Amino acid sequence: MLATHSPRLASDHSVSAASFQIDVPDLVLARARRGEPRALEEIYRAFERPAYTLALRIVGDAEGAREVMHDAMLRMIERIAQFRGEAPFWGWLRQIVVNEALMRLRRERGVAFEDIDDREEPRGDGPAPWMLADAARLERALGELPPLTRSVLWLYHVEEYTHQEIAQMTGKSVSFSKSQVARGGSRLRRLLDTQEVAPCRIATA
Repeated sequence: MLATHSPRLASDHSVSAASFQIDVPDLVLARARRGEPRALEEIYRAFERPAYTLALRIVGDAEGAREVMHDAMLRMIERIAQFRGEAPFWGWLRQIVVNEALMRLRRERGVAFEDIDDREEPRGDGPAPWMLADAARLERALGELPPLTRSVLWLYHVEEYTHQEIAQMTGKSVSFSKSQVARGGSRLRRLLDTQEVAPCRIATA
């Protein structure tokens, strides 16, 4: 069963969360921890799409997202016997996907984490104009953002990680995460505004 949940950024008509909050029956988990193929396949199928969606938001391309999803599922199979149920299974698996995606950014693309003065007071998030954007426009705008900025925005607004958690995952400070959210949000607004203007210029040419 999918848990109901209202992400900070997501809207029904523009973008949805990765929907990782999927309940896996205890019996299925027990069987999977024993290495039973059918149980492992059931978990794989349940989380295949949300894992791909989350990976895509971080790495930014379909092929890379599929590879991240596949690698994360292999890690899940390798480590599931270590899962003790102290936290929801979906949260445990989601963290594996995030870790794999961030590692791919560092390894394959040499992503440089933007240097932002931690002494700078980040601006507030303000209104969310992307809530009014259709999915296609939002996809294009997100694709224009630097990989890390896009990742932090998605992890904070949609996956609802805290700034402290994002800082730990990226190896940066809490102020860095806050600045990425504030500056990335402003950049996203400008990109969406530009997309609104562009068709008018074409039409009057």
